[in-house]
Amino acid sequence: MRKVLGLVLLGLSGFLIAASLLLFLWAPGKVERTPLDIDSITQLTGKATYLSEAETPVKAISANRVDVKASSDSVVQFNTFTCLVRDPDNNVQNCVKDKRLITSDVDTFATDRHTAQAVTDYANLPTDAVPHTGLVNKFPFNVEKKTYNFWDGVLGKSVPAEYKGTEKIQGLETYKFVISFADQPAKVTAGVDGTYSDDKTMWVDPITGSIINQQDKQVRKLQNGDNAITLDFAFTDDTVKRNVQDANDNHSQLGLVKNAPLVLLPLGIIAGVVGAFLTLGARNAGGRHRNDEIDWDDADQDATSRA
Repeated sequence: MRKVLGLVLLGLSGFLIAASLLLFLWAPGKVERTPLDIDSITQLTGKATYLSEAETPVKAISANRVDVKASSDSVVQFNTFTCLVRDPDNNVQNCVKDKRLITSDVDTFATDRHTAQAVTDYANLPTDAVPHTGLVNKFPFNVEKKTYNFWDGVLGKSVPAEYKGTEKIQGLETYKFVISFADQPAKVTAGVDGTYSDDKTMWVDPITGSIINQQDKQVRKLQNGDNAITLDFAFTDDTVKRNVQDANDNHSQLGLVKNAPLVLLPLGIIAGVVGAFLTLGARNAGGRHRNDEIDWDDADQDATSRA
């Protein structure tokens, strides 16, 4: 019985050690990837001045969806639709096509599923897709405290996002990144040239690279200096709350994978030691029984000879 139990524990030991090595070496690269089931809507609220109109409350809506068929094991392709609408009554929930609409845009791009860097030569991208550079819609997993290049769709190029410290949002520690530039030549609206200034702050989950909150102040001017669009908006409270919850859920899943080897490996070693002890102990016990029997036979023979 001891021998059987020992062999079972030795087998379990091999399984636990192999599983811990697999999780340590292979699993992080598989779980630290942008998922392919993303189909989300991000909302921002604030105020805007469009051309010579009076300042008005606005809502920006960004629908972000993964094209699963166009994506691969290492690259994810996104289709996004964004709009900016007048929302004086705070009741707009989706993009509209009436007089409340200020701007709208469609974008298709591909990024590396781990580093989040734009992939410009991805074969599945449409031929008319605008080439992107830098980070586009998130930061990489395990964000570093450094400057990253982040895509700006108005400029049509990436700009520096500088690390500015850590801040907690609803108990979640985030890294703060700031983008700031002034009077850059740009297409301020469709087909209209002008200048563009932006002060954007992003609070990023350092583990997953997701953007938890964002505040953005934009000034777009026509070439003659007149106002094109002035914007001051940020993620809605509901969007921030959902982002924090998603980040915490993802932390739990990633933590389970990363910490599992720390539990499985010691258990595997313990099972191996105990299994070896029981197996060897059973063999030694069997050997002693055989020796004892031989000793008794020898004793009987000696007794007979003496008789």
